[in-house]
Amino acid sequence: MPLQLHRLQQRGPITVDAPARLHLGFLDPNASLGRAFGSLGLVIDGYGTRIDARLAERERIDGALSDAERERIALCLERLQAAYGPASLAIDVVHAPRPHTGLGSGTQLALAVGTAFARLVGQPASSAEIAALLGRGARSGIGILGFDCGGLLLDGGPPGDLRQSAPPLLARQPFPEQWRVLLVSDNRIEGLHGADERRALASLAPFPQRLAAHLCHLVLMQILPGAAEHNFAPFARGLTELQQTIGEYFASAQGGVFASPDVERVLRAVAAERTAGIGQTSWGPTGFAVLASEREAERALATARAAAQTLPHLECCVVAGRNSGATIRNAEARAPRSDAA
Repeated sequence: MPLQLHRLQQRGPITVDAPARLHLGFLDPNASLGRAFGSLGLVIDGYGTRIDARLAERERIDGALSDAERERIALCLERLQAAYGPASLAIDVVHAPRPHTGLGSGTQLALAVGTAFARLVGQPASSAEIAALLGRGARSGIGILGFDCGGLLLDGGPPGDLRQSAPPLLARQPFPEQWRVLLVSDNRIEGLHGADERRALASLAPFPQRLAAHLCHLVLMQILPGAAEHNFAPFARGLTELQQTIGEYFASAQGGVFASPDVERVLRAVAAERTAGIGQTSWGPTGFAVLASEREAERALATARAAAQTLPHLECCVVAGRNSGATIRNAEARAPRSDAA
């Protein structure tokens, strides 16, 4: 039963900082054992989403976002009001990554808005509950789990009824502090999403059970142990093989192992000179190379920028992993302004 608010509650304002994530690959898109997908992912310290929110007389959505994102926030607020009661929020999106680039921005924005709403109206709600209410986590739980705890994460794929729970957390490893991630993104294109994504998934042939078994073996016996023991070489080899295998499966839907041939060219130039775990996050167009140290990452960044010298649409940067989830705090006091204007 919806929570009835009889007066404007004096809580907040609240700031929510939600971290970006890399989706490192599915384990079994075809549910060969009855359970679909299963995801490996990494939370990163960069390209996060920050919102400021407070209760207001009238709903207002401002800040660094597109019209489409503004509409999605409005839809989120409608669902939250239906579930938790009639409250109006003024929301400022301080910063957010470009949508549909493989960084999980849609889930992070929804969870940030939902968490702020629940806190402001005094409604206890978990990230999984908010995600289910707002239609997130249909295939991967990495964004939801990353919002809660950060790190290198493995989920078990969505349950049959998404209204009951999100994909469960099967394993979490702290990402080694000395390792770094080179990101390369193609600013001309977006990854598949919405109806295009659903059509692409429906067009794919069944994923062979032997490949699903191989990917599970790689994750359980090479990638996760490599992270646990800070043993970079097997981690990098396993991650690259996982990405190559799943990328070949999705190639017919996205035009290749990578959505952007230019991103692929740059990352393969990086991997030709040093040990790196390379791949693409989600549908791209952002690709990544995991490196063993900050020094190696800086060298890889120089290689990437040299390879992309004639490709101004490519953006290259280095980020660290993040072993903590979202931060939620009272926003700093600001000069008064009218929300009724």
